[in-house]
Amino acid sequence: MPAGADARKRPGGRRAGDSGTRDAILDAATKLFSQRGYDGSSLRAIAAAAGVDPALIRHFFGGKDTLFATVVADRTTIVERLAGALAGDQRTAGLRVTGTYLRLWEEPQTRPVLLAITRSATTSEHAAQMLTEALGGRIRATAGQDAERIRCIALAGSHLFGLAVARHIIKQPSVAEMDLDQLIAQVAPTIQRYLTGQHL
Repeated sequence: MPAGADARKRPGGRRAGDSGTRDAILDAATKLFSQRGYDGSSLRAIAAAAGVDPALIRHFFGGKDTLFATVVADRTTIVERLAGALAGDQRTAGLRVTGTYLRLWEEPQTRPVLLAITRSATTSEHAAQMLTEALGGRIRATAGQDAERIRCIALAGSHLFGLAVARHIIKQPSVAEMDLDQLIAQVAPTIQRYLTGQHL
């Protein structure tokens, strides 16, 4: 048998370079999760888009749950940037948090991940639970054990999430066509009240 025949018969073998294979899987998963959501993205479809055997996804990630969590963790600095915005001067927290969140949606590096999170969380109860647990842990790390602070952050986050859905998913014209800086300036006072009870 020719030396290359055995390799051709084993599509589940690793591609050259583990890091390249892992990145290809994450890139494909990010794209499909953003287009189809969690439930609509099968491991077989992700593997096909990445050009690998599905067994390689199990090798690197174990299953779709871990793959989805890794996409959120490895393909974004979203939580860290929002945590940094929350941790600054509380007198300007609303403007800072609003600007940080809405600009994340405009950036080509973070927009696909936010789309993946949004479509997955709104179409899959399981994905929503995973995200709640992951983001809840980060919020508690920022707010400590202050239940009132956690509630305020959750209210602000819910408002901003709904705004992002209107602008980027539903594309409601009066919101989607609004200048970003104008939108931030208009929404920030409301987020400030949620976070601190203060007006800008």
